[in-house]
Amino acid sequence: MRVLYFGTYERTYPRNAQVVSSLRAAGVEVEERHAPVWEHEEHKWASGPAAGLRLLAAEARLMRRTPGDFDAVIVGYPGHLDLPAARRTARGRPVVFNPLVSLYDTLVGDRRRFGPRSIPARTLRWIDRRALRAADLVVADTEANAAYLADLAALPPDRVEACLVGAEDRLFRPPWSAGGAFLFVGKLIPLHGVGTILEAARLAPELDVKIVGSGQSDAVLRDRPPNVHWSTWQPYEELPAAYRRALGALGIFGTTAKAGRVIPNKVFQALACGAPVITADTPAARELLSNGEDALLVPAGNPQALADTMRTVASDSALRTQIASAGRKTYEEHASEPVLGARWRAILERLLR
Repeated sequence: MRVLYFGTYERTYPRNAQVVSSLRAAGVEVEERHAPVWEHEEHKWASGPAAGLRLLAAEARLMRRTPGDFDAVIVGYPGHLDLPAARRTARGRPVVFNPLVSLYDTLVGDRRRFGPRSIPARTLRWIDRRALRAADLVVADTEANAAYLADLAALPPDRVEACLVGAEDRLFRPPWSAGGAFLFVGKLIPLHGVGTILEAARLAPELDVKIVGSGQSDAVLRDRPPNVHWSTWQPYEELPAAYRRALGALGIFGTTAKAGRVIPNKVFQALACGAPVITADTPAARELLSNGEDALLVPAGNPQALADTMRTVASDSALRTQIASAGRKTYEEHASEPVLGARWRAILERLLR
């Protein structure tokens, strides 16, 4: 099987890198046809006219290249505006869209940059629907998100599949050894619930919390308690070592609708490293994790519950070890690259029948 991974996708973003790596490990020949646009844009959808001009130039470059010999085209994230070029490049062969997010859901529902009835909001919804409907198959990251995307674009069930995000096995792997601080890594967007983490840290001042990242919630961190240590950036290649040294890994705790439909990169990365995970108890999290077995799940937006759980993890070494070991096992069985590679290959084989 040969596939073309296509578009202006962010090449180093974990979802794209992991899908390409997993497919190749599953025996699929993957050619990448990539025109860079987003590689140096931390906040992609607020990049302004300059990114728009780069996008137009990139689409033109993609279209000038000669179609190769492949069975299907996969449009990577973020690729909502790449579908017309992908369809022309495919020349009748199946097109698969790996969107990861809805633009409307991200910028209107979660980040609230636009009101739901505004012209930008209606435009984003139109772009979402047009892109999703242009694909022969949409592959979402969770069953909850698959259902949302199908409803958004009025797609029949057989046009949407789900495959977990996972992590890059070449980087994120054990052994974990409990360190002195709880670790959160992220872009500090609303679904992460950074305010809940800060309030939990205030309620448990004896516990150290390390936050790595920057974004929309930066202002909240300027009033952080003294036991919260903030670094705006850490090289991606150094994240595995940070997870392996953490006392525990913090997932997401936001209360937006989107937060309930996703399992973020950070959770998979921590599980892959064998670190114990604490994250919100959501429908998406329950697709993979079981509270008290392979993770500790707390009510979203509840700092007291988070503080209590962090104290339990800090004081109970046997529980830490049990959760860490079971979490790594769950990752190996459901989200490792061999498992996800087989899942992606099976999805493509069904499409090509």
